[in-house]
Amino acid sequence: MLNPIDTAAVLRDGRATGIHPVQIHEGVAWWLGACLVVTQKAPRVAVAHDGDPVSTEYAAMFARGATNAQHYRCHVTVVVAPVTESELLDIARGLGQAPSAYITNRSGEVSMALFDAEGKPLTEESGIAAIRKLIDEDHVPLPVNDAARGVIIEYRKEDAH
Repeated sequence: MLNPIDTAAVLRDGRATGIHPVQIHEGVAWWLGACLVVTQKAPRVAVAHDGDPVSTEYAAMFARGATNAQHYRCHVTVVVAPVTESELLDIARGLGQAPSAYITNRSGEVSMALFDAEGKPLTEESGIAAIRKLIDEDHVPLPVNDAARGVIIEYRKEDAH
């Protein structure tokens, strides 16, 4: 990673959390997107944010990372308007049990909560440790070729009706 982070301090309890941009930065969101796809073997993921400009940028970076995850050709659903974590999990269920990420920024502390396909927060055993290891070892989960690159799909609340 060009701008390393202390993964043990930042990536824990089912999320990545830290002060922007000192402890955590947009590049971490890219890594989390790619690593969530790889560790969950996900053909699709969803990402949403709380509407804060920093959260919105992190969500965009997360989506770009998720499209660049080895051979998965992941379809990344980006919820355009701000939603709650509960709304994101409902959307992810509607997509066919997609892993997801919910990004918030509260007074400069960015939090990226990560969920498995069942909507449960990732644990050390279900992906956090594997993601930490990928980042620590700088294993970039790039696509194997251009045909393996995923796509970003925008989702609006009215799409649910």
